[in-house]
Amino acid sequence: MNIRPVADRHRTAAAARHYAVVGAGIAGVACARTLLQAGHRVTVFEREATVGGRMASVTTPFGRFDSGAQYFTVRDPRFALALETAPQVCKPWSANLVRVLDAHGRVAEAALPAREPHFVAQPGMDSLVARWAAPLGEALVTGAQVTQIERDALDGRRWQLRTAGADDSQHVYSGFDAVLLAVPPARTRALLGDGRLSAELSRRIEPVRIAPCWTLMIAFPQANQATLSHLGPQWNAARSTHHRVAWLARESSKPGRDRIERWTLQASAAWSQEHLRDDAARVEAKLLRAFSEITGVRAEPSHAQARCWPEAQTQVPVGKPHLWDAKARIGVAGDWCMGHRVEDAFLSGLTLALKVL
Repeated sequence: MNIRPVADRHRTAAAARHYAVVGAGIAGVACARTLLQAGHRVTVFEREATVGGRMASVTTPFGRFDSGAQYFTVRDPRFALALETAPQVCKPWSANLVRVLDAHGRVAEAALPAREPHFVAQPGMDSLVARWAAPLGEALVTGAQVTQIERDALDGRRWQLRTAGADDSQHVYSGFDAVLLAVPPARTRALLGDGRLSAELSRRIEPVRIAPCWTLMIAFPQANQATLSHLGPQWNAARSTHHRVAWLARESSKPGRDRIERWTLQASAAWSQEHLRDDAARVEAKLLRAFSEITGVRAEPSHAQARCWPEAQTQVPVGKPHLWDAKARIGVAGDWCMGHRVEDAFLSGLTLALKVL
């Protein structure tokens, strides 16, 4: 993922194509970086103010929380090679000592098999995406939600994108030789116009199913005292069979994090689906009760914040690393093409870029 100097990148400007990449999560950034390195022009559109996608982090007065992906593993040599470009960002975490709990919070298994190391980015999971996105410079347009993809008004062989931003601002970006979508399935379907732009892509995406996830972030600064290092259990992460909670992690145990006692809970897919349209306050109350039942911690947190991810964990993937309609010149990438791991997202973006070169 090394980027060549600007002068070198544009030596073949006459042959360079202009790609629009929609989404600045790890898939979109990996795709854009690869195309840029190959000497092409890239414009990346991200509706949020910052990059990261579901590798999001939230900054609070009590420290940062990873509100999306909690860690990543490394199995593919291409991902391992890319991580070598950010050696100070990624650090191993003791999550490979994850406990497995029964529905009542009792340890059913002391630890999952430590077959592979688990890593986190510091100071937050979004830091890795931010590091890789830095060379994009002005090619990255944040706070711009793509609302429509259509044929270029001046050149029917190319595409133009309409965007909406803050204060109801609207813009049209034109002159794209291809459009590459690196957003969740629901947004992908909408941008494809339910088959209007590419019937083939819409057909391949239709079976994909992704479960939602409610996430709760809580902080206990009262735990950080000379006679009390932390509250509750001795473990730092656990998978749970509690009907409300599937995952718990002590954020303050991750490398490069503030030491204030903080926990992130991720609700089970079934419970999240059942309570998908609940308001955040109700979800907070229910998940706090579950946290107490699982950990035995009865203290009231000084900070509690719930966030819902409508599309969080892939249940039915595409079954291919990416999708590419050469006739329409539209591509699709995302972790949901193959699974739900961070590495899946990276490889999807990388392979799509290599396909369209």
